[in-house]
Amino acid sequence: MIMRTELYPEIDPVLSGFLDTGDGHSLYWEVSGNVRGLPVVFVHGGPGAGAKPVHRRFFDPETYCIVVFDQRGAGRSKPLGSTAGNTTQNLVADMERLREHLRIDRWVVFGGSWGSTLGLAYAQAHADRVVGLILRGIFLCRPSEIQWFLYGMREVFPENWRAFAGFLPEDERGDLLAHYHRRLVDPDPAVHMPAARSWSTYEGSCSTLLPSPAVVQGFADDVTALGLARIEAHYFINDSFLRPNQLIEDVERIRHIPAVIVQGRYDMVCPIRSADDLHQAWPEAVYQIVPDAGHNAFEPGVRAALVAACEKFKKLSA
Repeated sequence: MIMRTELYPEIDPVLSGFLDTGDGHSLYWEVSGNVRGLPVVFVHGGPGAGAKPVHRRFFDPETYCIVVFDQRGAGRSKPLGSTAGNTTQNLVADMERLREHLRIDRWVVFGGSWGSTLGLAYAQAHADRVVGLILRGIFLCRPSEIQWFLYGMREVFPENWRAFAGFLPEDERGDLLAHYHRRLVDPDPAVHMPAARSWSTYEGSCSTLLPSPAVVQGFADDVTALGLARIEAHYFINDSFLRPNQLIEDVERIRHIPAVIVQGRYDMVCPIRSADDLHQAWPEAVYQIVPDAGHNAFEPGVRAALVAACEKFKKLSA
């Protein structure tokens, strides 16, 4: 039998709504596909990037009950860009609140980039509610990974880094995070929006193996840029609200869960060292390195590996 590797056709949600967190946030959620099928939750990246309609297309709509949602401050959730109460622990609690709201017993968790971070944190907190994990572009929120994003990527993308760092006055470039963060949380759009576009387009321009103007343009969209840049800087400056090396140390809690890790060999946003470290701690997980890909989920080899993993997981039972 030949395993499918192409995205499924576009579909519309059959249910959607907003979930009140009780502390000032309202989370957008939607369900598409087979409402009585195997539940899968798509955990978007960033943090703060938001989900898109194309994210429904990794999953067979006849098999999966496809849950997509926007995390606090991201995408269609309200208020956009809000960092109030925006912590990893609260995002984990939000996922559990959404699962209960939708009356789902257990689900597959699918997440890439920051979505892999949150997916791991959720699974380690609620292992009894996770039937499988599909993770891509592993990010473990360690200081070395944040330093790489802020300064290391200039080794490979010097022109993109110059634009990113050059947005700030020269005397502020020794601490990019602090000075970007100060602008990004400023309430004046004339201050925070230019900083958000600079941060977000920097990430987008380093996300693919080959240049992709379409990807960069998507990152420059105002909603994506503000949610991504402000919330990402907020998490980075707070060590992502995780204890050091937490996601590696707590692998024991999820060792029994079927899992697939997909990693682009030339991922510059979330370098392969993190995926390798995770797999060394968790050899039971299937580990697939895509030899000709960067960070983006829609590069051909990464997309194919993710769809194939979703096909493989069809046999799981919630």
